[in-house]
Amino acid sequence: MAEEAIRVRLRVLIVDDEPAVCEVIQAVLVSAGLDAVSETVSSRAADTLKKSKFDAIFLDVRMPPPDGVELARQIRTEGLNRRTPIIMVTGDEQRETLARGFEAGANFFLFKPIDKTRLLRVVRAARGPIQHERRRFQRVPVVCPVKLESDGRTISGTTVDVSLNGILVEAGSVFAQGSRVEIKLDLQPAPTPGSTPKPGTPGWKPPKPTKPIEALGRVMRAGPESRMGIQIETISAVESQRLQDFLLPLILKASPE
Repeated sequence: MAEEAIRVRLRVLIVDDEPAVCEVIQAVLVSAGLDAVSETVSSRAADTLKKSKFDAIFLDVRMPPPDGVELARQIRTEGLNRRTPIIMVTGDEQRETLARGFEAGANFFLFKPIDKTRLLRVVRAARGPIQHERRRFQRVPVVCPVKLESDGRTISGTTVDVSLNGILVEAGSVFAQGSRVEIKLDLQPAPTPGSTPKPGTPGWKPPKPTKPIEALGRVMRAGPESRMGIQIETISAVESQRLQDFLLPLILKASPE
């Protein structure tokens, strides 16, 4: 694969108070087929990162508060990008700087002056974590029965799509945006009319009973058509693995690679 050829189209945020550095990094990434945007004010970048999901983040270490290290700590604390790969950009190769960056959550370092070949190598090295994070957020259109409970009220519905990070649910009614909900997700997809033999007909087999996946989440949006977008906030390692085992074959099947 050529140095410029990066097969996965990524959305990247560059944060550096020097516009010239942003322009250099952005030009290289865009020429390689990536979607790259830049921000020279770190406080504005912090707000952007709370609202938008990125596949990779470049942070300059030395910036007016919050600097790159503090911004990395904020990113890792919560939000959409808490697992997004972070590349620290610095002209300081001292061990203390590297230690502070890695402690704050950086995955890689890129040293100034910016070199195109090194930059693309760092992006390609981050490919594994990026792909893993993309799959965590990738939505799979699948219809599964789901029960949601909040404040003693229960709503039954079906999923429109599912990811490792959340579900889109269609039901007869909705909980208000911001509501915390208990989720019980049946991983056996609801049958599509005509897709499976009816009971008593040739080829019919009783479905194997499965225990619903249980998790806690929050309603991020409640919109028209009685749909709710729910982010999974708390889930055990065992349940997360079950969900991953169910979704990854569907994700890989839909992937162009």
